[in-house]
Amino acid sequence: MSRIGLKPISLPEGVSVNLDTKGVAVIKGPKGELSVSYPANYVSVEVKDNEIVVSRHSDEQAYVMNHGTARANLHNAVVGVHDGFKKELEISGIGYRAAKRGDSVVLNVGFSHEVVIKPLPGVTITCPDETHINVEGISKQAVGQTAALIHDTKRPEPYGGKGIHYKGEVIIRKEGKRAAGGKK
Repeated sequence: MSRIGLKPISLPEGVSVNLDTKGVAVIKGPKGELSVSYPANYVSVEVKDNEIVVSRHSDEQAYVMNHGTARANLHNAVVGVHDGFKKELEISGIGYRAAKRGDSVVLNVGFSHEVVIKPLPGVTITCPDETHINVEGISKQAVGQTAALIHDTKRPEPYGGKGIHYKGEVIIRKEGKRAAGGKK
């Protein structure tokens, strides 16, 4: 049974929803507009008393799976157009730095060349200083994908901890090899 799908989505002040018969919901808010498609043959979406209610047509497995997914996607869109999403990344390592060039970010992370990452549409990248990167936008998927592209450029290595990591990410450190202690 889908517990996520059964929860109604409350609409904050300033957020409106337009439902289409073909399975598309257009959600407008103070930060922008998102359109979310949902499988109309598995679930039905209604707006009642300033809440979005998602219900499924049957209790078969495919219906239950699509029920929870459709509700989660609609909830993420409502949160995105009202509050927005933000990912923060930190760079650690000697000589590693980031700079903003136009709308993209230029990374110098130990390669012989600069790495330029362009954000996905609807996403903005800011660099408050050389070792911090902020990725913001209204689409949770686009913000997460852009942050993952930056993170995958140089993942943190376990011995020195150098690389790009999410703020608050725990890096499991390993102990390096030790030299032989004079025994022959």
